[in-house]
Amino acid sequence: MIDNRGEIWEQTMEHLWITLVAMIIAIFLGTLMGVILTRVKKISGPVISVVGIFQTIPSLALLGFMIPVFGIGVVPAIIALFLYALLPIVRNTYTGILKVDDAVKEAAIGMGMTNLQLLRKVEIPLAIPIIFAGIRTAFVINVGVATLCALIAAGGLGEFIFRGISLNNVNMIFAGAIPAALLALFFDFILSKIQEKVHLWIKPILTGFGALFLLVLVFVTFGSSSDKELRAGFPSEFLHREDGFLGLSKVYDLDMETRELDAGLMYEAVKNNDLEVIGGYTTDGRIKAYGLKILTDDKNYFPPYFAAPIVRGATLRKYPELKKVFDLLADKISDEDMAQMNYEVDENKKSPKTVADGFLKSIGLKVQADRTGEADIIIGSKNFTESYVLAQMFATLIENYTNLTVSLKLGFGGTKLNLDALAGGDIDLYPEYSGTGLLVLIKPPSDVINSIIKDKDKVYNYVKDKSREDHDFEWLAPLGFNNTHALLMREDYATERGIENITDLSNYIKSLEK
Repeated sequence: MIDNRGEIWEQTMEHLWITLVAMIIAIFLGTLMGVILTRVKKISGPVISVVGIFQTIPSLALLGFMIPVFGIGVVPAIIALFLYALLPIVRNTYTGILKVDDAVKEAAIGMGMTNLQLLRKVEIPLAIPIIFAGIRTAFVINVGVATLCALIAAGGLGEFIFRGISLNNVNMIFAGAIPAALLALFFDFILSKIQEKVHLWIKPILTGFGALFLLVLVFVTFGSSSDKELRAGFPSEFLHREDGFLGLSKVYDLDMETRELDAGLMYEAVKNNDLEVIGGYTTDGRIKAYGLKILTDDKNYFPPYFAAPIVRGATLRKYPELKKVFDLLADKISDEDMAQMNYEVDENKKSPKTVADGFLKSIGLKVQADRTGEADIIIGSKNFTESYVLAQMFATLIENYTNLTVSLKLGFGGTKLNLDALAGGDIDLYPEYSGTGLLVLIKPPSDVINSIIKDKDKVYNYVKDKSREDHDFEWLAPLGFNNTHALLMREDYATERGIENITDLSNYIKSLEK
């Protein structure tokens, strides 16, 4: 945290900004909605139910729904946080006003108060404790949910958290999680103090909130726009690894503004023309599906990433037959085969199991068995299409060529989560890549990396030996395809500007700066 204090401060301010803007809008509209519902009670049930639906939508799914309509960045993040904050504010405002004693309201009306005066001078002041409880709840929820907004390039403390998960760096995770937790506690404390005195501030709050609300909308509308001609977005693992954009930018002298976001949402962003350049993998089916162009790595920067099953040593010693099973798949999958399988899932919407079984049939392997019962082997995967397909393929092979029963735990997230699950015995094996094993699991000195990084066999053998020695993990026979990093660009954009390789991209960026 000390080493990265400047970036942590910047991300804390971003986190604070999107949370505060979302909360200001939610407080204004949520309390207004709650008040209206107390006057039109017959619609209160359906409206609160509809508002409550937003709380049931998983955060990442809600952010994903926003991209086709609002793009990536601050605006969809604020809208998502606003929707998450609505329910406690609307419900508590509605409930708090209804809980005001009828005798008090009748006395106020008897004194000649109008409906508006009754609301402003009696109902809202008496309902303040309940209303504020809803606001405090919404605030704490939103500080936490705001960390996910980093996945759609909105910034905030989530960038450190997801970067740490991707890079297997626990300290980096804490560097984002601790400030986020402190921020939530700080605002809960501040709001508790405001709540004690808020009855004295009702009038200025009611008269000033409208102006503040409009000011926030102006900032959101005009402060989030970008006039950059070329927009690039990368997942954390690609952006902050030396074998990813960090090293690439040095080799090619790439000086471009980048955004950090979730890998799946990154493809949605480029599909919706919110990005021009992204970081992907050479076997990704969405390259073909979304009309993307692989920029030639003309300086041969990216290292080899050959896929292979990685297995717990204890599992392989208990079930040595697994080695023979995976030998059936050794060097059987080409780059083109894997890209086509990914395409079938991503574009043609086939299930990973259907695609995996179809490929195994095509190379003459059995796929009939489908065992039930307590699992002997638990297979994991990362949260992208290729990993799902390979995990399904592994399961089919094991159940057809052994007497073992398999259970699948798919979509674990990034490399760190799968390695932790493997080390802890939560999974027995999963598909991994030799380059990732070298740079994330083993992390050898730079001189060792430089001496072997361009030779696929040296990388694989080094990772295999060190994984067994240091972690009791076994790498089985490589599957045959190389899913290396790549820079991808919208094909129409690249064609119009004559960009064929990464050097062309670098030169084009420099021409924009002149």
